Amino acid sequence: MIRGARNYVFAFGFIALVTGLIEHINGRVLICKCGYVKLWHGVVNSSENSQHIADWYSLSHVIHGFLFYGAGWLLLRRLSLFYRFMLSLALESCWEMFENSSFIIERYRAATISLDYFGDSIVNSVSDMGFMALGFWIASRAPAKGVIIAAIALELLALAVIRDNLTLNVLMLLHPIEAIKQWQAGA
Repeated sequence: MIRGARNYVFAFGFIALVTGLIEHINGRVLICKCGYVKLWHGVVNSSENSQHIADWYSLSHVIHGFLFYGAGWLLLRRLSLFYRFMLSLALESCWEMFENSSFIIERYRAATISLDYFGDSIVNSVSDMGFMALGFWIASRAPAKGVIIAAIALELLALAVIRDNLTLNVLMLLHPIEAIKQWQAGA
């Protein structure tokens, strides 16, 4: 194992375990109610969305990693990369637990086209944390310009394929716009 990588893997495992336990206590299912786990599930408007390892929303979690790395680099440069990673992982964990709270689930269902959304499975939440970690790792090694181009490309890809992405997700969660909801429903 690469020197120092063990600390990152241990940190991820520990925070993922704690997140999963808290989500379990809060009633989240471990795996899809369908009874199996798929590597990829690409049908957004289905009861299996956000239940498997990867889906179209995994792209937004990679972008979370880009954003967390960038924010840490700008605001917390005095902290080591490892501590910035730990903070990013903790923030992503908090987001996963908040995203799967009854409050946010009901908000998604009321404000977006996600009428069949009942929250993530624990497997999906932990996978989302892994995609954030991947984005953080890429951002820590790639030139900033490349990371920005990659983020834009991921946003445009999701927009083209599923009529949704991180930007629209945040917008519709904070300030729903009926015209966007109608456009998304036409997918």
